[in-house]
Amino acid sequence: MSERIPDAGLEAQGIETRATLHWNLVTARLIESAVANGEGKLSADGPLVVETGKHTGRSAQDKFIVRDAETESTVWWGKTNRGMSPEHFAALKADFMAALKDKENLFIQDLFGGSQPAHRVRVRIVNELAWHNLFIRTMLVRPEESELRGFVADYTIIDLPTFQADPERHGCRSETVIAVNFTEKLILIGGTKYAGEMKKSVFGLLNYLLPVDGVMPMHCSANIGPKGDTAVFFGLSGTGKTTLSADASRTLIGDDEHGWSDTAVFNFEGGCYAKMIRLSADAEPEIFAVTKRFGTVLENVVMDRVTRQLDLDDASLAENSRGAYPIDFIPNASTENMGPVPRNIVMLTADAYGILPPIAKLTPDQAMYHFLSGYTARVAGTEIGVTEPDATFSTCFGAPFMPRHPSIYGNLLKERIAKGGVDCWLVNTGWTGGKYGTGNRMPIKATRALLNAALDGSLNDAEFRTDPNFGFKVPVAVPGVDSKILDPRETWPNKAQYDETAAKLVDQFVENFAQFADHVDEGVRQAAPKTPANV
Repeated sequence: MSERIPDAGLEAQGIETRATLHWNLVTARLIESAVANGEGKLSADGPLVVETGKHTGRSAQDKFIVRDAETESTVWWGKTNRGMSPEHFAALKADFMAALKDKENLFIQDLFGGSQPAHRVRVRIVNELAWHNLFIRTMLVRPEESELRGFVADYTIIDLPTFQADPERHGCRSETVIAVNFTEKLILIGGTKYAGEMKKSVFGLLNYLLPVDGVMPMHCSANIGPKGDTAVFFGLSGTGKTTLSADASRTLIGDDEHGWSDTAVFNFEGGCYAKMIRLSADAEPEIFAVTKRFGTVLENVVMDRVTRQLDLDDASLAENSRGAYPIDFIPNASTENMGPVPRNIVMLTADAYGILPPIAKLTPDQAMYHFLSGYTARVAGTEIGVTEPDATFSTCFGAPFMPRHPSIYGNLLKERIAKGGVDCWLVNTGWTGGKYGTGNRMPIKATRALLNAALDGSLNDAEFRTDPNFGFKVPVAVPGVDSKILDPRETWPNKAQYDETAAKLVDQFVENFAQFADHVDEGVRQAAPKTPANV
């Protein structure tokens, strides 16, 4: 028997099973079980290497929230948050419970979502796979051993990759299902081996619960400067969120999910979940080093069958190959998983239209506008001659994980910015001198120089101009940065084409924001971009 077994067992979740229960196993024991069960293999340098099968990313179309008296008026229903009836969930739960009865082994972890004790949630995760149990133990906050005995779960996640849902019986879309019941405090995940579903389910849970307490949940990275100044970095995939927050001169709080309370920015997690594809020791040495550590879990990374050496450049299993590892594997990580309230907020966008300046200073109203917009732009493709970018708007820089209406998060952000006198910056890591296909990618050296000036406070002393399209303040000159790059229009050889493209982007912003216009105050509405002819 293990001394890590809590007083409140699975019966507290209404679970009956004949399975051998493995409670709160440590990393080494979970790896032993995963290898013995044929779930994964050890690489030459120590990490556990696993494959997730056909699901190499989230199944966004298969996620549902139970629509009942609790959620009817609190969830932002639509294409992101889809409803499931209580009756369908009851049938799904009954079938999950039946499936649990006949398992030979179950692995259970009792963990915290959230590093600040006043704002954490206690989560019990029940897995049929040892490596899934290891993944979630790595990703969430691990209680002290003394805290496990009296652990009582607030929420329970049951994750059964071998379970196959029945769309007709369970009211879902396919054999894969992620069903969240806020009333019963239960999340059921079936039909997928992609472990990230568990991590994002806890994120969605905190995004639902924390705003009620006035805590701002954020899909962002965060770090602390040498003077104790915290910065948070919002940004969609490909904008540089992980790269720019991984600064050797600053202490990492976390790379993905945080809360902003009255007293701290705190990591929701105790681990990191980084992309592995084409990772190099030169570009990202701290992350590359974890690919040689025992305790790292590598998903869909190709490994030589004989030598067990990794090939991080091989995308034959997945472009979205991932690595999960404890945050203390990063040398300059915060030991408390927390930092002071922010001095700076950075919103990252990769503007493939080449319209936005490399950096701009935002008012609180403008910050809320751009936060709700969540803009970036993807390139249309890599074929010769394809030059038209594709605008992408993901509200709050994380729409798939936000159960409540975006205005709730936006208003929280605006209030906290105003209350704390926070400086807000919009940073374009995308294109300059033209749109994708004709222009060039923003020089990373210039981005880092501008970001450093913003974070150390010196950029506040610069001379600023007002952008004619977006109305925000743009520095005219910054030491160490070519002044020409600060005015995107001047970098275009054809100024008329710039004006035409800018007008198109402004229209896309305005069209996207129409869904929020009735939920924000006049100041935020006035923060909308306007083409100069319409000013």
